[in-house]
Amino acid sequence: MLEGIEVLCHSSIKLNKEQTIYFDPFKINKNYHDADIIFITHDHYDHYSEEDIDKVEKTGTIIVAPEDLLDKLLKKRFQKEHIITVKPNESYTVKNIKFATIPAYNINKQFHPKENKWVGYLIEIDGFIYYIAGDTDITEENQKMKCDVAFVPVGGTYTMDYKEAAELINIIQPKVAVPIHYGSIVGTKQDAVTFSKLVSPEINVEFLMK
Repeated sequence: MLEGIEVLCHSSIKLNKEQTIYFDPFKINKNYHDADIIFITHDHYDHYSEEDIDKVEKTGTIIVAPEDLLDKLLKKRFQKEHIITVKPNESYTVKNIKFATIPAYNINKQFHPKENKWVGYLIEIDGFIYYIAGDTDITEENQKMKCDVAFVPVGGTYTMDYKEAAELINIIQPKVAVPIHYGSIVGTKQDAVTFSKLVSPEINVEFLMK
């Protein structure tokens, strides 16, 4: 399930599968120019980074992003046919890959309002379902979601902290949980370690952060 998957930094994830897929590229260390698809969860600099998009995009890259990023993407000279704008609670297909959007928002802080319609992604690849949570708290929607692998923020301040992240994982019961959103802007490696100790023992916790 984790073969070919890297957590590059913070919430930046790379899937080297049949297609090369990035989620929220950030602090990319060299020019890869290998992205078939780039998924963006929301319009914050550590998730929508034009500098880092430049390092991974290539001719024909498809970028998937919430609707409020359309103007920025067009100004960046992405061709409209290469942009897929998304809303929460919808299902889509891009390059034969099925994915759904899960609302990502705060319930006890104001950094990620629900009305912004920002998202996490539920993506199916090689028969496995991967959840990339984006910046979110525990919500009514993500508690109902089922997946094989869950990438969840643990750093707190802007998202769930490690206790809340473990609570969500213990509710949705994926086979594998991967902590993200720590070690760069907020959160520490210790948050990820403590998260792993709070997760039910039948769930495998993997540390993929470089």
